[in-house]
Amino acid sequence: ATEKISHAAAQAYNTAQCALPTAAVDHWRSPATRTGRAVWTRRGEVFAVHASGNQPGVHALWMEALALGYRVAVRPSQREPFTPHRLITALRDAGFGDDQVVLLPTEHSVADTIIEAADRAIVYGGDDVMSKYAASSKVLAQGPGRSKILLTGGNWQAHLDTIIASVSNLAGTGCVNTTAVFVEGDPTAVARALAERLSALPSLPPEDDKAALPVKTLATAQAFETSLLGRAEGAKAWLGGDGIVEDLGDGSAVLRPAVFQVDDVAAPQTGIEMSFPLVWVAPWSRADGIEPLRDTLVLTAVTDDEQLVEALVNEPTINNVYMGDHPTTWFSPGVPHDGYVAEFLMRTKTVIRD
Repeated sequence: ATEKISHAAAQAYNTAQCALPTAAVDHWRSPATRTGRAVWTRRGEVFAVHASGNQPGVHALWMEALALGYRVAVRPSQREPFTPHRLITALRDAGFGDDQVVLLPTEHSVADTIIEAADRAIVYGGDDVMSKYAASSKVLAQGPGRSKILLTGGNWQAHLDTIIASVSNLAGTGCVNTTAVFVEGDPTAVARALAERLSALPSLPPEDDKAALPVKTLATAQAFETSLLGRAEGAKAWLGGDGIVEDLGDGSAVLRPAVFQVDDVAAPQTGIEMSFPLVWVAPWSRADGIEPLRDTLVLTAVTDDEQLVEALVNEPTINNVYMGDHPTTWFSPGVPHDGYVAEFLMRTKTVIRD
């Protein structure tokens, strides 16, 4: 995560410029405005960030706003204020003033005040957050990713490493982590193989360099377990059916991976996302079409059906389509995550001058 954020900071301006419309210029002083040209301008002056604490990568995004000239106010998660504190301290050391980027650690109830006072804001959360801000044009709400993998044909074994990476990279805590795997035909063998591979991940404290699974307080981990087992009723447990909590003996616990198989492509469990490696495996057929694959941040499609790919790319509720051996966690500066954030922060206006 540190390397990712460092790279994002170095590339923030270049990444933001990827969203610049082809026919526009980025400053009114451009010679092109003498004959009339679209100029890319900010929609406001202050950008508020109501950050989540599930993983530090969320702080790679708002630096684009800073590069575009916004003043940025970051309200960190109470669970993970350390990454934004270190990042903003580094930005201050690099020359940014305290009126350009600021950390505002507050109670959760104060977040609305910060968002209301800003010109533009980004917030992270669950379906409740998405509903709360759905009607607001000034708030970019980032909710559950519900990222998915579709496997067509029979050679899924060649792509097992990609599936495992999609589920377990980032400790399974990201919106880009795979929540559901849809398998053309019988998904049983896929579910079994996933359970076997994921069960080998070690339970280690977070300070261990080899730690690959999230750690919570014991009480929080037990609450996760209770919620999962209640919602998994009716699904076949390949891993995690007896529980997902491994007590570390110091008041904290590791959240172990879980793999469940459902019989119906429309099973509601395929939309359940939790911040640890949890995957639901479901059957899929061509007759099911793309309906079960909708509402997805990232979809990795292992298929040679170009008509299917065309439908997936054209589907408005599927934000990113990766074809072949590309885990849903893949990302690179310069490509959009949930669209370009600069599309939300900027607009074009016509400028002509003598």
